[in-house]
Amino acid sequence: MRPSRLLLIWLAVLLGLDILLGATRALGFEVPQNLQSISWGLLLALLVLSLLDAVRLKRLPSPRLKRQMPGSLALGRWSEIRLEIEHDFTQPLEVRLFDHLPGGLSFEHQPISVELTPGRHSQISYRLRPLKRGHFSFERSEINLPSPLGLWSDKRLLNVPDHTRVYPDFARLYDSQLLAVDNWLSQLGVRQHQRRGQGLEFHQLREFREGDSLRQIDWKATARQRTPIAREYQDERDQQIIFMLDCGRRMRSQDDELSHFDHALNACLLLSHVALRQGDAVGLSTFATDQPRYLVPVKGANQLKVLLNSVYDLDSSQHPADYQAAANHLMVRQKRRSLVVLVTNLRDEDDEELLDAVNRMSRQHRVLVASLREDVLDSLRQAPVQTLSEALDYCGTVDYLNVRNELHERMSAHGVAVLDARPDELGAKLVTQYLSWKKAGEL
Repeated sequence: MRPSRLLLIWLAVLLGLDILLGATRALGFEVPQNLQSISWGLLLALLVLSLLDAVRLKRLPSPRLKRQMPGSLALGRWSEIRLEIEHDFTQPLEVRLFDHLPGGLSFEHQPISVELTPGRHSQISYRLRPLKRGHFSFERSEINLPSPLGLWSDKRLLNVPDHTRVYPDFARLYDSQLLAVDNWLSQLGVRQHQRRGQGLEFHQLREFREGDSLRQIDWKATARQRTPIAREYQDERDQQIIFMLDCGRRMRSQDDELSHFDHALNACLLLSHVALRQGDAVGLSTFATDQPRYLVPVKGANQLKVLLNSVYDLDSSQHPADYQAAANHLMVRQKRRSLVVLVTNLRDEDDEELLDAVNRMSRQHRVLVASLREDVLDSLRQAPVQTLSEALDYCGTVDYLNVRNELHERMSAHGVAVLDARPDELGAKLVTQYLSWKKAGEL
């Protein structure tokens, strides 16, 4: 409990009056005795009133608070949190409320002032924006009650336990179900290439049409029907995709509000959504983390929810990336040929270890290395150079990018596909590459 501004003002006024009377008497001026008595009387009255007001404030019952919040939130998106206040006050009372939030959440419109009316429940709201993924627990809220005479303010801590989960911002994918798939992909910047050749999975037999190749003719069915019969194929729908997600320290770089790890995670989820709609199975394998996670490739729309629940609390670590150990772990668990998407941030020091790990996986799987490139590198390379410091930054950036590009070229020379992209464009490029291989029957 602390004194209010009103009480402090009254104390300052009485103190100033006593100082003025004392200074006047010290200068030899005559001061009526009753003024001094009035001053002490006012001070004594203020003391008694403040004590009575404090007692009445302590006897006031604490309001009851209920928090209404969704069970899950999207990373980086604003959400509204509602608070319902129940009370037993017989007089109108204006209070200030502040909901205590766990770290990693930003807010707007707090603290909140609300007038509590007798016999009515009050509802207030504020906005919440998660800055981190994971599980968050709410414990208490703070409410400041003014005393009946307004001389004191009492801070009450109310236990309002609650919890929520923060997932990657994937809501736009569910909204996009109302749109055609092609239109939705084009809005994301995905380019669909024309199909070259035929798919690999048999679909049905049908009559030979103009434009069909002779290779499509089924000669046995043609002999039985005594009319040309062609085989019709479709894209294989029983393929598997495994994401090898680097959770190490090199993924902790941050160009905007999201880290490279969050961008990589969003890109993996985006490609998972597209692949699952294509009929493929999707799985996950993480490395360079204290608790590596492995998710068996499974088909079906429900796999996306399983994937989200598996990675929503996943975070990057301080460990270096051990590509050899990650490749060994994957090859032991994944025997069937799959598309392995290694999402990492290639640096100039990566060389033999990474190349050896990728080559070993390439003997059994189709491997795509997706490397994130920091936005600051492009900014430094394109910025005008006018000072010695800017020249040194430019030369260092160009040298770093040249060494990095040499590593990409070496991997490409060994038959390994490399995708170099900025964090915000990684998702669209991954989907573009996947659809290109899918339509060409190269998976």
